[in-house]
Amino acid sequence: MENVVELKNVTKKFNGFSVNNIDFKVKKGFVTGFIGANGAGKSTTIKMMMNLLKPDEGEVNLFGLDYKTHEKEIKERIGFVYDGNVFFEGLNLKDIKRIVAPAYKQWDDQLFNHYIEKFDLPLNKAMKKFSKGMQMKASLAIALSHHAELIIMDEPTAGLDPIFRRELLDLLRELMIDGSRTIFFSTHITTDLDRIADYIAFMQEGELVFNQSTEEVAENYAIVKGDLELLDSDTEKSFVNIRRASTGFEALTDNSKKVNDIFGDSVLIERATLEDIMYYLNGGINHV
Repeated sequence: MENVVELKNVTKKFNGFSVNNIDFKVKKGFVTGFIGANGAGKSTTIKMMMNLLKPDEGEVNLFGLDYKTHEKEIKERIGFVYDGNVFFEGLNLKDIKRIVAPAYKQWDDQLFNHYIEKFDLPLNKAMKKFSKGMQMKASLAIALSHHAELIIMDEPTAGLDPIFRRELLDLLRELMIDGSRTIFFSTHITTDLDRIADYIAFMQEGELVFNQSTEEVAENYAIVKGDLELLDSDTEKSFVNIRRASTGFEALTDNSKKVNDIFGDSVLIERATLEDIMYYLNGGINHV
């Protein structure tokens, strides 16, 4: 099975906001980074993937199965890691294991103890006394202890110090070595994805702008700098957004080859980072 997650023409409407007609696939054995500004529709999309929200239109399938008839089977194969504590604050990890373990056929006590030791987590300390990083580690330990095939991470590095964020990314790389897991990593900290992502999906105002491999993103998107006199009604069509200043223009293109063919050496073309792409596409695609 090539795709672990498939959203087909999915729409969810709220008062004043909607996620519209999303066609979306997450490939097995890879890390997919999910980016977009706050309010772009990332959390809504994740909730539909988890069956915490039901779409108004379209289909959501995980592992080739639908939630209507296979919800328990699907959820046993998913591990969810949130950006904070999702457990009752008065419980300790020993209590949480006793409650959670029976829900999973594949729960592995030996693996749980391995990650508790690896992450240096206390079993008898109440969750409310855990630091943010420890809470995230606890969620990850539980997700990994039932041999989850798909790990969904919603802003897991938000609020963490840079050293711990780097340690987490190194751990995720280790988890991906055997190719049996798939990670879906939602974040606004794009530098994290520069290190580990194989694919990038970008949401903007409820729309999926693109879902491409990191190689495709690097090949297609670029920052272009040049003199204002180079811009006219035809050349401007090469860009998705332009920012002008008295010293010249700086623009984002999603077709760097076309820009190179048109402008040649008269402009400076630089690789666009994910942060660049989010910045220039803030407010939506604007072919000018």
